[in-house]
Amino acid sequence: MNSELLNYYEAIEQASADMLSAARTGNWDEVVKLEGACVLLISQLKAAAHQQQLAPNESALKTRIMQRILVNDAEIRHLAEPWLEDLDHVFKGKSRMVH
Repeated sequence: MNSELLNYYEAIEQASADMLSAARTGNWDEVVKLEGACVLLISQLKAAAHQQQLAPNESALKTRIMQRILVNDAEIRHLAEPWLEDLDHVFKGKSRMVH
């Protein structure tokens, strides 16, 4: 049976996978919504981690989960780059108009 801490890691992994799915379809509003859910889960994980620790056999699973989260995050960032560049151009254009 998984510990409460491991459940948090798995929930964060699922949210990151959902974020990636939304990013692949260009649904950036959903990505932002899910990012907020991740922030909340991470906060809850940190609080729970003060009260308990992972069992030794769970640490290896945590490492694999974290690696998958990092892969998802990297792909989300890659998919977001064109959108962020467009946003940067919009802001640069507005700042020139303001001055």
